[in-house]
Amino acid sequence: MVAERAGAPRRGAPTASRTTQADWEGFELLPQLLEMRPLRFAYAGGLVASILTGYKLLSLRRGRLSQEEYQDRLSSYHTRSARQIYDGVVRLEGLMIKIGQTIGSRPDTFPEEYVRVLSRLQDQVPPRSWQSMRPHIERQLGRPIEDVFLEFNTEPVAAASLAQVYKARLKDGRQVAVKVVYPNIERLVDTDLKLLRAVIWLESRLLYSFPLEPAFQELAANIPLEVDMLHEACSMERIASLLADRPEIVIPSVVWEYTSDRVLTMEYIDGIKVTDLERGIREGLDIKKLSRLVVEVYVELMLKHGHFHADPHPGNLFALPSDRLAIVDFGLTKRLSPQFLTAFKKMIRCIFTHDDEGVVEAMEEAGFRLKQGGGDGFRATAEFFRSMTNPSTYRNRELMDAANEAWVKGLKPNPMMEMPGEIILPMRVFGLILGLGFTTGLEVDVARIVLQYATEPSTEEALATG
Repeated sequence: MVAERAGAPRRGAPTASRTTQADWEGFELLPQLLEMRPLRFAYAGGLVASILTGYKLLSLRRGRLSQEEYQDRLSSYHTRSARQIYDGVVRLEGLMIKIGQTIGSRPDTFPEEYVRVLSRLQDQVPPRSWQSMRPHIERQLGRPIEDVFLEFNTEPVAAASLAQVYKARLKDGRQVAVKVVYPNIERLVDTDLKLLRAVIWLESRLLYSFPLEPAFQELAANIPLEVDMLHEACSMERIASLLADRPEIVIPSVVWEYTSDRVLTMEYIDGIKVTDLERGIREGLDIKKLSRLVVEVYVELMLKHGHFHADPHPGNLFALPSDRLAIVDFGLTKRLSPQFLTAFKKMIRCIFTHDDEGVVEAMEEAGFRLKQGGGDGFRATAEFFRSMTNPSTYRNRELMDAANEAWVKGLKPNPMMEMPGEIILPMRVFGLILGLGFTTGLEVDVARIVLQYATEPSTEEALATG
């Protein structure tokens, strides 16, 4: 049985109660138009230019406003800009949604107004229509949906940047989640990568604040894997095997019989979002224990095994009974090279034991380079990471801003010119974990956990070459 939805599928803001078919078709046409590269570049560029111009105008008026008036206007403009970005990335779809999700997951970095609006993208992205998805699913399965599933709910339980997930029941009674990559997403991803490369090229010539090319290269290497469901299924099983001695960690099992290049069928997980503290407390969960578990598992995967899930935003982490943690969405994973893992662990040990000369040596071994050599910028980086992993800092917006300003000031005389691409996803993970700590307000001694795993040996497999 396929549970069909009544009426036209929802895309974006609610429509009027008597939307005509012609109106709906016109709205559905907009994303198709924005897939065209010139229009996509123009739309995204116009959006960014409009927002930046508004901030510039507000800064010019600052001298005529009291501090209170300026902060009120700045907060209002943050909210308005965040809504513009939300509407824009929902229309653009593809990688633009992933950028919005990242902003919405980083309350430690972005204004709270941005986080409040863009955090909706973690699990509330408007879904693609069932009319467009059903034939795509059936082509991937090689048979009608009714031949595979006893029940199939056509209302997605989650929609994201590159795929959406349905709840279904197999003929044998097993409840499953069916993740489906959007049709023709490869073309959209290719266009967005070119758009991001153009933005990075422009930034490097007009603003230059940090070497962004390694970040682009890492993104370009990983995004094609995110739309390969066979690769994701293998990653799920591999990470599950690394955590086999942790019964408190749940990773969905793969149903290989109904998994293909663009469809992944897996065990259905029914849990509580880790940031839903009130519900977790009502259900009797130990929230502090779960928060520590999140940090420990990700640091263990990264520093002990050198192979980790690289997308720990709140929409991918669920609390289960008995204080267990479920991890979903393995499209983005990373295996560190033995050489980088060794240098990275040395860098961490030196940072958290205050061996600043060792930090300089380790960062150079990892592939970081300053414009004029020397180590003051590296020492500023070490102090930044010590500050940001201190619970008193990552739970306090003013202290975080001060730590960031001190880091930027420390790098300004001798900027970073090179950094290893392999650092991008570990830093993303640490950033999302710290953002989670800021959101929940819970105190976890991240530095102690990180130093513990940086001191302990990695597995032989993690350090094996070839």
